[in-house]
Amino acid sequence: MASFQLTGLASGLDWRTLVDKLIAAERIPQDRLRTEKTVTQQKTGVLDALKSSLAALQTSVKALSGGTTDIFAVRTAKLADTTSSWIVSAGDGAETGSHIVDVTQLATKTQRSGVADAGAALSATSNVSGLTIATLPIATLIRAGEFSVNGSRVTVAATDSLQDVLDRISTTTGGAVTASYDPTLDKVRLSSGGEIVLGSANDTSNFLGALGLNNNGTPEILSPKALGVVSVSKAITNANLRNTVTAVDGSGNGSFSINGVSLSYNVNTDSVSTVLSRINASAAGVTASYDRLADRFTLTNKTTGDTGLAVSEAAGGLLDALGLGASSTLSRGKNAQFSVDGSGTLTSASNTLDASVHGISGLSITATSESTQTITVSGDTGGMRKKIEEFVEKFNAVQSLIEQQTRITPGSNGTVTAAIFSKNHDVGDIATSLRNKVFDSVPGLTGTIQRLESIGIDFSSGSNILAVRDSSKLDAALTSQAEDVRALFSTGASGLASRLDAFLTQVTGSTGTIATQTTTLASQSKSLDEQIAKMERHILQQQALLEKSFIQMESAQSQIQSQLAALNNAFGDNSSKK
Repeated sequence: MASFQLTGLASGLDWRTLVDKLIAAERIPQDRLRTEKTVTQQKTGVLDALKSSLAALQTSVKALSGGTTDIFAVRTAKLADTTSSWIVSAGDGAETGSHIVDVTQLATKTQRSGVADAGAALSATSNVSGLTIATLPIATLIRAGEFSVNGSRVTVAATDSLQDVLDRISTTTGGAVTASYDPTLDKVRLSSGGEIVLGSANDTSNFLGALGLNNNGTPEILSPKALGVVSVSKAITNANLRNTVTAVDGSGNGSFSINGVSLSYNVNTDSVSTVLSRINASAAGVTASYDRLADRFTLTNKTTGDTGLAVSEAAGGLLDALGLGASSTLSRGKNAQFSVDGSGTLTSASNTLDASVHGISGLSITATSESTQTITVSGDTGGMRKKIEEFVEKFNAVQSLIEQQTRITPGSNGTVTAAIFSKNHDVGDIATSLRNKVFDSVPGLTGTIQRLESIGIDFSSGSNILAVRDSSKLDAALTSQAEDVRALFSTGASGLASRLDAFLTQVTGSTGTIATQTTTLASQSKSLDEQIAKMERHILQQQALLEKSFIQMESAQSQIQSQLAALNNAFGDNSSKK
């Protein structure tokens, strides 16, 4: 039967086109249902958009309701002197007003300074042939190259000994200048029969500067300070310390305490640098540092103020060797001294002054100089206005969306165009309720601000759109009546923001208008799908039945034609023979 799928092959009838037209007629009710479903989907999309728009409005409302972030409590602090390096800030709810703060003394840190020249002398004798230039324990590392003495060029190699270079000065200058090391002073001395002239513009080695040898217009030049310094990167026992650490056990372990915090070390395995880092990372609350040029160690409290800095260890310990023991100098820190609005002198251990020391709620001042500054704390009027304008924008977005989807527009030729929700009063009522709630005054307010119009906000003439119609009125209210504006929006359950928030929660909640409408549309969409599917099954059955009937017709017609052809052939042959 498959051979008769070509329509009209036997009958000459285009039955396939006929079947298509019959089925198309059958689909007319189904197409109406599909159109209805499309409208249902469009309505659902509009409700989703409306829900998002209402959520955005609710977010803007919450920002005005005095919730977690109370925009009306936000404060800004500003310095009259915009060039000042002081740092000022004000916390939420800080007391507003202007204050004159006069800082006469900044807080400083307590410091314990070790004795200078903690490092041992370069050599115990004047013979320094065992000291290599590359590893010389002095403040500045010597760079290989050339330098000039009385115009003669002296070369320096990293592998030279200090004695090599000193001897080379004498040789190069033909004995005019002699160079030697003084072990008692730990200094290098240059001597001559006349004025010594050091250096030239094309010197490549810093040998002279590293040893502190500078022109002085005389026949003798001497290093200005002892040359040997501590090698902080080496183990303590090899760190070139002037004083040996003896307060250790047989394994080289020792300890000391700073501000009551005990710290241990090992002279054989720990470097001086490691111990300094250990101090800095401890709970002692101090910073330990080393000045290589001065060859001096220092302990400094991490906090400012007139507080102590105590050290303790056994005689011959590491602190003594570093010059930080009994021989060190303690410089006590200072407390900040200041006055506020002409008050008596106040003190603070820190240069950051808060309410606990100056008494102004919420104001923080970090003074960086001894000076007098005027500080003004005020409400964040810019932030308040921005949030109010965002509320107006989101409110208008909801109104515009609902108006667009519910309007009925008459045409010029008597026709009427109706929006998708034109007959849905529930959606239109959302916009009406919102307008009523923002237009009404807030009960219980006693000031001059009782409704939006009081702060310059009202509906534009002939529309449902809110606008800041009097900008100066809004700015004045935010500047001088911020608390009254706060009350307008956030007075209990009756405040404008509070009642809008409650209404929006109701509308967008699980039992609200949006959810109810969406659920109804979903149910309608499901019912339409079921009806369309049922119709489709019936149509396909009808199509199959029609196609089967026409195919059977084609088959029968073909058989009849075949039989007729056979009869014609048979009778035609017999007549011919007679």
